[in-house]
Amino acid sequence: MAAAGSWLDARACDGKWKLRIDDLDAPRVVPGVSDSILRVLEGYGLIWDGDPVLQSKRFDKYETALEKLKNEGRTYGCNCTRKNWSDSNIYPTTCRDLALVDARSTRFISPNNAVKWQDLECGYVSIDVPNEVGDFLLQNAHGTYSYQIANAVDDVEMGVTDVVRGADLLSVTAAHILVQESLRGASIRYRHLPLALTPDGKKISKSSSARGVEVSAAPRTLQSAFNHLGLGLVSLDRPEAMLKEALAKWKVRA
Repeated sequence: MAAAGSWLDARACDGKWKLRIDDLDAPRVVPGVSDSILRVLEGYGLIWDGDPVLQSKRFDKYETALEKLKNEGRTYGCNCTRKNWSDSNIYPTTCRDLALVDARSTRFISPNNAVKWQDLECGYVSIDVPNEVGDFLLQNAHGTYSYQIANAVDDVEMGVTDVVRGADLLSVTAAHILVQESLRGASIRYRHLPLALTPDGKKISKSSSARGVEVSAAPRTLQSAFNHLGLGLVSLDRPEAMLKEALAKWKVRA
């Protein structure tokens, strides 16, 4: 749904829809998954602009950004594992004032205030950083760069103007904004779409036994996404024709 929503939003603004593959954690990347993602998107008529960006090929960018943040005193070393703070959802700043030299990982020093922005979907958003974000990881003990620094750096480097994603990532967006501001990146407009939920209020995902995305079911799946996005019914047809009809409705909705 997020892919369809972001594609419609980009096309409604006569913008470019850039495709980025999160393959940062090499040991956990399933071989061939990137090609599978591309085939599914093509099967759904969601054609991107330019070459797909593989985050695994951009480690030099993330290293440069990390060194910049370190030099400006925006980070600290951390030796904690998740077991050390298993009773909390937010890292408790245990290592912030220890000045560790040979630390296992690197964290961002988050401010003791809120990150605020005017969301194109949710309206005014205020994220309580100490209680909802905390001092987040920039690089873990295995040397893997985090989603927070990678996406923030990519958005700055790629000149991204608009980001459309699910509402479950509001607190992650706050972290991205903090990194982007530290790197002096331009302001980005955000649109956080409502989540598709199970009857008991949980996010629909593979972990909730949701079926995978099948190209053969593209018309039916697209229609479900359009319904959820408030676009109503479109003519069941080829994905490209359905997207064209949905685009006209999105321009009114947006």
